Amino acid sequence: MDVLHMTSRKRETYEVRIESSLLWECALGIAAVTNTRLIDTLEKPKASWDKLKKSISRPLIRDLKFVEKNNTWKSLLLLLHQREFGTLQEFSSYMDDLEDEEVKYHCIPYIGPKYQQLRKLASKGDVASRNKLKEQTDDNPYYPGYIEFICTTNVQNLKKHLMNVMTRWYKEVILPEQETLSGILTRDRQSKVEMSKKLNPEALVEWATGGINYLPEPAVHTVLLIPQSIYRPWNVEGDVEGVKVFYYPVANESIYPEDKNMPSYFLVQKHKALGDEARLRMVKFLKDSERTLQEITNELDMGKSTVHHHLKILRSARLVEIRDGKYRLKENAVQSLSNELNHYLSEE
Repeated sequence: MDVLHMTSRKRETYEVRIESSLLWECALGIAAVTNTRLIDTLEKPKASWDKLKKSISRPLIRDLKFVEKNNTWKSLLLLLHQREFGTLQEFSSYMDDLEDEEVKYHCIPYIGPKYQQLRKLASKGDVASRNKLKEQTDDNPYYPGYIEFICTTNVQNLKKHLMNVMTRWYKEVILPEQETLSGILTRDRQSKVEMSKKLNPEALVEWATGGINYLPEPAVHTVLLIPQSIYRPWNVEGDVEGVKVFYYPVANESIYPEDKNMPSYFLVQKHKALGDEARLRMVKFLKDSERTLQEITNELDMGKSTVHHHLKILRSARLVEIRDGKYRLKENAVQSLSNELNHYLSEE
């Protein structure tokens, strides 16, 4: 149906903030090394993780076992979002000043505005509110157990544990690589700040994360982009009140600055994907609407397996996605391509 647009109101979107800090890298490193289900999929080879585990102190090993059992890496990330911390000492001083209820409240995951009262009551010891939060998060593999732990644990012991594991990981793992890591994170943040002048917020998020199409949603006014190297190639998604967080993997060119001509991985993949007549025809066909595999096959008069192969290449380049059995073009990814290329060509 045709629509007569008789309003001047523009569609609202979110603002994007970009922050970087070694403290984020520290907390995410603690999360990564204790995530036994995911560690084999990380870019860092398993042999390197094994070597790291053998090099760290016994007290830190004990701390990490506690993290793995109780998922207290989540507490660290949530507490780091309470304000901007420039140094580990600033974070430590902040932790010292927190009241018990504040610690619990900040460590209980934010799951939406309508559950904030439950969150407050649970932090004060209300068992019914705690159980309702656990029920609302039972689709998450660890949230119910984590919420139970936070609400029932001794807060002083929790604070001591969090500062011990954060301090030990920072001193034993981050400090030896401080200059290198700081340079990588700073370079990557700066490249995203520069690109933010050329892209709209949604296109910027899609470009920075390598393909996440995050549309505006109620009660989320800000998207916070935080570069990280430890979880590459994964994006790590989080939520705090009013903010969607993406801890995104730093780009190749941020890691290898001495190679001035190194392009972004996804810049190369996108151009490779579009460098084929059949795939360009698919992109044009998908521009108008979502299509099934059969519809694309009929339109292009090609074998289904051949079409599927081409679509797989377009999907790996984050140009096309599949939703409810239909393929759709990620128009932001296509539209931002010229800006990505110009950004690469203009770098000195």
